Amino acid sequence: MHVTQILAQGCWDTSQEVDRVQIDYDLRFRRRIVLSTLCGTELLIDLPQAVRLRDGDGLLVEAGIVRVCAQPEPLMEIYAHRASELVRIAWHLGNRHLPVQLLGDRIRIRTDHVIGEMVQRLGGHVDSIQAPFDPEVGAYAGRHPHHHHDDDDHPHL
Repeated sequence: MHVTQILAQGCWDTSQEVDRVQIDYDLRFRRRIVLSTLCGTELLIDLPQAVRLRDGDGLLVEAGIVRVCAQPEPLMEIYAHRASELVRIAWHLGNRHLPVQLLGDRIRIRTDHVIGEMVQRLGGHVDSIQAPFDPEVGAYAGRHPHHHHDDDDHPHL
């Protein structure tokens, strides 16, 4: 089956679902990939640009829609006793450019014992879990690069 369109979660008729594909975070940002559905059918995604597939998205194929399911993977769920501690931990995680999933009073990251030790030194608590990982996409995701144009009418000061 060849994917002709990506349909965002909540924007497609679930009664049209014909199969599912379960993939981890690393495989959900692709331009071209062959995946196997839960029923064993091969599915080709071949797009002009890489896309980020999210849990619940639909892959439009001739036979209907294949649902994207985020595969559970080893994660660390981080929490703190005070919101200010969690914000401080989040800053340190962001400073290391780690993909993070923000869940209000918790943060999920991929399992990394060094980072886990850092979180504990910062006053946080870490639980090892198996769960789908759907991190934030970042402030500039999906945006065009910002270009500066020099012209005589708008000199730079």
